[in-house]
Amino acid sequence: MTYYLTGVPNLFEDELFKHYREIERNFRERRWEPAELNGGKLCEVAYSILRGHVDGSFSSKPAKPAKFAQACLDLEKAPASFGRSIRLLVPRVMIALYDVRNSRSVGHVGGDVNPNHMDSVCVLHMAKWIVCELIRLFYGVSTSEAQNLVEAISEREVPLVWETGTRRRVLATNLLMLEKTLVLLYSAVDPVSEASLVADLEHSNASVYRRDVIRKAHKNRLLEYNEAARTVVISPLGSKRVEEQILPRTAL
Repeated sequence: MTYYLTGVPNLFEDELFKHYREIERNFRERRWEPAELNGGKLCEVAYSILRGHVDGSFSSKPAKPAKFAQACLDLEKAPASFGRSIRLLVPRVMIALYDVRNSRSVGHVGGDVNPNHMDSVCVLHMAKWIVCELIRLFYGVSTSEAQNLVEAISEREVPLVWETGTRRRVLATNLLMLEKTLVLLYSAVDPVSEASLVADLEHSNASVYRRDVIRKAHKNRLLEYNEAARTVVISPLGSKRVEEQILPRTAL
């Protein structure tokens, strides 16, 4: 297994990504209740990483401080040489993330709009930012490289997709060809070649598939088709269709 946080115990990094994957998986599966999408444990691990780094020694395992918010604020007292991100930015985001679910987990009865989804979007993106920033700081890469690493590490696997050898199969056989295409693209981190899509979907005619599925979906902005490279990547609109229309009615 590859580790990215230089100078951080492997156990701490394992715990950090375990809790991040849990947040991402629950969000993807539309489990938006506070008990399901809680960034508190990720915050506790992230705090333990920063505290150990500043102190120059780590505890045997990540632990929750007695007063979380104050403990995060205390990191501001670290020498300026540690940089603003470690002393100020990450701790302040952790306080906000910790509070979003803990303070709003009493339920949302009686409102016209259920804010659980809104809260969950906030939790997911703050959690991703914290993890990206820790990779950027401890692995020494750019922000964009850190984001790509998180996308790869998160192993964004859609339950509908089964990887077998070099092929990826959509297990919901009742989906339309366009829907199967979007599911495969949604579950991929990098652009997918047209040839791979044809093979994975076992389409009988590549030209027909290109004409009737890829180019039409490109026109409707569900995906981006690179004619020269013959590669395909899903668009935000395509991802939204997968999350809101396809996944909810095809849970296996």
